[in-house]
Amino acid sequence: MTDFARLLHADGPNPEHAAALQLYGRFVGDWDAEITAHSPDGTKHIAPGEIHFGWVLEGRAVQDVWIVPRPVGAPAFPIAGNWYGTTLRVYDPSMSAWRISWFDPGRCVFRQQIGRARGEDIMQEGTTEAGELTRWSFTEIRENSFHWLGEVKPAAAVDWRLVVDVRAKRRKG
Repeated sequence: MTDFARLLHADGPNPEHAAALQLYGRFVGDWDAEITAHSPDGTKHIAPGEIHFGWVLEGRAVQDVWIVPRPVGAPAFPIAGNWYGTTLRVYDPSMSAWRISWFDPGRCVFRQQIGRARGEDIMQEGTTEAGELTRWSFTEIRENSFHWLGEVKPAAAVDWRLVVDVRAKRRKG
């Protein structure tokens, strides 16, 4: 049998688009996170989590795994639910942007987005099956930390609503 993990993982970015691949490549590694879920009535719930990023597919993509709350098997996280999912982020040079797919089979949540740099931040935009707009942003990006925001905007709404925010710190060692 072929070693699937060996074929999936890569040691670094593909040289063909190495500079562009660093938009998400800078996150490669292991992260601890504090996740805050925001309900429409203003209630907040906080849980620990973890995020792992790695190079895949000949270094042409970045894949991650988000686990909330940690440890796996913990009681359901209010508002946002428990996450054990993966994002595949593939750079598309024809559009100078990233095609992004999020899969969380435990909650049957699947999202497609397009990601681009916006100044110092990264903005990913898409639409849910119900027609809500999604906006996921990486902000306050530093070598060892970042802030991630998950927002939605129902079709009839004027404003975006923050659903989840994540403060991540790179694991030492």
